[in-house]
Amino acid sequence: MLNGLYASALGMTTQMNRMDVLSNNIANADTTGFKRDIPITQSFSRELEKRINDNISPLRTFSGSVGYISRGLFVDTVATDFSIGGLRATGGTLDMAVLGDGFFVIGSDIERYTRDGSFTLNAGRILVTREGSPVMGENGIITVPDGELAISENGDILVDGVFIDRIRTVDIENKDSLRKYGDNLYEATAETIFADFTGQICQGFLERSNVRPVREMVEMITLMRAYEANQKVVTAEDALLGRAVNDIARR
Repeated sequence: MLNGLYASALGMTTQMNRMDVLSNNIANADTTGFKRDIPITQSFSRELEKRINDNISPLRTFSGSVGYISRGLFVDTVATDFSIGGLRATGGTLDMAVLGDGFFVIGSDIERYTRDGSFTLNAGRILVTREGSPVMGENGIITVPDGELAISENGDILVDGVFIDRIRTVDIENKDSLRKYGDNLYEATAETIFADFTGQICQGFLERSNVRPVREMVEMITLMRAYEANQKVVTAEDALLGRAVNDIARR
């Protein structure tokens, strides 16, 4: 009886954790270059239930067993869907999008990576993200002098036709090894394998989020029904326990 109570209560917690992930996806549906998260659930190790009064032969390990029981599901990890979002034309001189695979390199001390190309210039005319982190070039931090700015497909920065630097971009073979850091940035791990950038940079465009709100809403409805089903089981188990304590034990 308690097994069902614990499994159902854990199921409710699992649906709440899934709801948090889906809510974050919907909240970032309009965030440039955002990649949706996917909660991955896993069941607890199965347990073999036995009849304790049966004689168990040493040659037959599973003699007298009732069978395997599950302890319920829990959210084991949160994976990221790195599928590419569509491009949106903005006409902004400092707006850039990666066409194909690849990431912009952000940060001079600790490198992080992003698909969000909504860049700007700070007071020192350094190319930075909206949060103020420097965008890296092949020669380090990029300082853009005043003039007519143009960005080529391979990331060359030209001001009045004069080459300034090339925006540093990388590709990653095993994107699942990346970890979300915040501010739409990713961090590499010890398992991350880098590769040469083969995509193109599109000036005047931004990449849309790959979140589809309708799909997320449908998943929300599904998990709400699962939550309600687990809630009903908890209520039924509680009623049974109440009768066992108040009625059966009294007799």
